[in-house]
Amino acid sequence: MGGYDGATVLFDLDGVLVDSMESVRAGLTAWAAERGLDVDEVLEHSHGRTDIGLARLVAPHLDPVEEARRIEAHEAAAGDGVRALPAALGLLTELDARGRPWAVVTSGGDRIARSRLGTAGLPFPRVLVTADDVTEGKPDPEPYLLGAERMGVSPQRCVVVEDSPNGASAGIAAGMPVLAVATTSPPSELAHATTVVADLAAVARLLL
Repeated sequence: MGGYDGATVLFDLDGVLVDSMESVRAGLTAWAAERGLDVDEVLEHSHGRTDIGLARLVAPHLDPVEEARRIEAHEAAAGDGVRALPAALGLLTELDARGRPWAVVTSGGDRIARSRLGTAGLPFPRVLVTADDVTEGKPDPEPYLLGAERMGVSPQRCVVVEDSPNGASAGIAAGMPVLAVATTSPPSELAHATTVVADLAAVARLLL
């Protein structure tokens, strides 16, 4: 037992359950080129942010809602590279077998999240919180607090699984322990999380 055996698990999606980096990079690169933005800057600030939040940051002169739609369209068009990360299917299957509640809380939009779960062949969560459901995205705690609310549990009864510094900050701000997987960020950038591990197999050992 890793100390989290009774907790409701709130998973981030990209970089935690699915590898969508190829799709994300291609979509954001296409958007940046379309809008005459610096590609490196766009990619640097994209991790763990909603598309609206990213647009507000790197293109404040544009309508963030409209730009989020454009980003989503570009990423959907580049969606062939999405796959489940190792141990993701096994972990979710085992949680279901044990009757352990889990949800997905992602910075992506609803359309993208549903598409990526389906493409990766992962089970669909009972609760899915996306950028379309919140006013403030990560690192604000709102997404994870909403996830706990929709699961019918207090934040103290949840554990977050994240891969981005922004996501880890959101979980901590929500009053939840955070298991950070160093799949897309170096451990040094995740040091504020409760625990940092290498991969989902290590997460499974802590959760089950």
